[in-house]
Amino acid sequence: MNSLKVLSALLCYPEQSMLEYKTDMIQILNQEAVLELSVRDQLVAFINALCARDLMDSQAEYVETFDRGRSLSLLLFEHVHGESRDRGQAMVDLLKIYKENGFDVTANELPDYIPLYLEYLSQRPDAEIHDWLSEIEHILALLATRLQEREHPYQIIFQSLLSLVDRNVDMEQLQRTVSEEVRDDSAEALDKVWEETAVRFGADDSLADCASANQTGGQVQKVSVDSIRRRKNA
Repeated sequence: MNSLKVLSALLCYPEQSMLEYKTDMIQILNQEAVLELSVRDQLVAFINALCARDLMDSQAEYVETFDRGRSLSLLLFEHVHGESRDRGQAMVDLLKIYKENGFDVTANELPDYIPLYLEYLSQRPDAEIHDWLSEIEHILALLATRLQEREHPYQIIFQSLLSLVDRNVDMEQLQRTVSEEVRDDSAEALDKVWEETAVRFGADDSLADCASANQTGGQVQKVSVDSIRRRKNA
């Protein structure tokens, strides 16, 4: 599903090379037509607006949005395991699934980085895409709602992903919950995080610490890598 490749690219740090593919991205979305027309129209508007902006402004906004605080982290297991050691094992398990299916990941890429996750899914059958997106539906809904609360244009990417699954999330309740959250991207909140960050030791650190290679920066329903593997082998 090439539309997932487009969504993956749009969620990456903006680069000039991506902007040069504006026409191709729009063409893929319209020709493949896996997304509803209203969603596609909003995505096309997002792409046009992104490509029309000064690149440095887009890059600065991206960093402010996704690299400050954890609430909008693009690392899936950040929203599931936080800093626990379970996160390291979950990434090892996910990386193994990638390799079993011939999807190469470089040493400095975290397997739970959402753009990478979407790139992998873009090469898989439609039924598998639906199942894997359903596994992370609560995370996608949480990110979409938090971005919507901030009136941020990146919300359309997550809304697009949600349109590909059967909605099982109470969006109204989620909106109420998010509206009461204290944002974690203020200077005060970031200082508190640094003060509370513990020194980590052990084998899991190499996976956790390379997050900055992909994205340097709520618990939600757990993403089960084991359930994905069971479904794959069924």
